[in-house]
Amino acid sequence: MSGLAWDDTRHGLGVAEMDATHREFVTMAVALAQADDAAFPPLFARLLDHTRSHFAAEDAKMRASRLPAIGEHVGEHQRVLAELRAFNRSVQAGRLRLARAYVRESLPEWFALHLATMDSALAAHLRRQAA
Repeated sequence: MSGLAWDDTRHGLGVAEMDATHREFVTMAVALAQADDAAFPPLFARLLDHTRSHFAAEDAKMRASRLPAIGEHVGEHQRVLAELRAFNRSVQAGRLRLARAYVRESLPEWFALHLATMDSALAAHLRRQAA
């Protein structure tokens, strides 16, 4: 992921479980952006699996804590998972070019925006409930 490396100050949300999951996501995405053609398909599949679990955990936290903006946040998770699944089908069929561009360009931009908006709001909501 060009230009993306984990930075606790910039990316940390103050919810340990979310921060750990996001750190793993960034690490996997960076490795994927740097992968050769042989390593790319299995790494992409791992990123998809990780993201599926990541989003399921966040969705559960939103439901359990009754986050007011749950619909929009879950909808965004579903949209990104649909993109990843579609790219994964192409990748597993040997078509890497568009998925590589997605990983290097679109995914970092999406992550930064999602983290700064939706995930930041969820983390603040969870911290308020824990206080």
